[in-house]
Amino acid sequence: MNEPRRPTAPPETPAPGVPDDEYARAYSEGYGEGLREALREILQHASRGHTASELRLLIESRLARVHEDVELKRRNLLSPPRRPSWGAILRPPAPAAVAPASAGRSGVPSAGPGDSYLFREERPSRGLACVEAAAGRFPRVVAISLRPPSLPGVPPDHVTFLQVATGDVPGAISDPGRLAGAIRTAVEAPGGALVYLDAFETLATEAGIETMLKFVTWLTSEATATGSAVVVSVDPATLDGTALSRLQRAFQFVP
Repeated sequence: MNEPRRPTAPPETPAPGVPDDEYARAYSEGYGEGLREALREILQHASRGHTASELRLLIESRLARVHEDVELKRRNLLSPPRRPSWGAILRPPAPAAVAPASAGRSGVPSAGPGDSYLFREERPSRGLACVEAAAGRFPRVVAISLRPPSLPGVPPDHVTFLQVATGDVPGAISDPGRLAGAIRTAVEAPGGALVYLDAFETLATEAGIETMLKFVTWLTSEATATGSAVVVSVDPATLDGTALSRLQRAFQFVP
């Protein structure tokens, strides 16, 4: 007769409450990287000249997205690694990207009628240089910013300044709808206009990122339809990857 089979012992599991050194190390490293990223983002906000009130609103807006960022990171970590396709491996390398034909000697492009440029930079610099180089092509420049931008090569009477601010600032605008009305008047005038924006982040804090993505898409479409041009400067660190990707798709050029 066959002897009855003895039950096998279950696999050993760590006793509850026993510290796991590998888990603790991974958790603490992730926690430290999160702190570093948050502090770097605050420094980048501060370097753009935001006031304490604007910094508070930007940080509160970022805090509201933490859960979404964590969930996206979790899904990315759990998804299987992507295998490279043979086509991508065997395909000859693409030619190196070249600057647009309108680029000046300094390498900064000069926007022409119908063009739209997005400059990803911590502080407005190349965007302003692009506006200076292109201002002579248009009868008017519309600048949307927290403070009057530095455009030494452009006559002051050539520039219409629309101030953006958070809170109650006399004369300032925080509603993209009001901005759209002023912009439409300028771009539909004879010769169109060169529109410059470096307050995307502040407007997104007030109106929401979805509203601002729609606003920028409308703005670039208006430029194409009226023979105007759009130049936007944005700090990529203030946007998550999905929002930045969607923003970039609205522009013809992202140098």
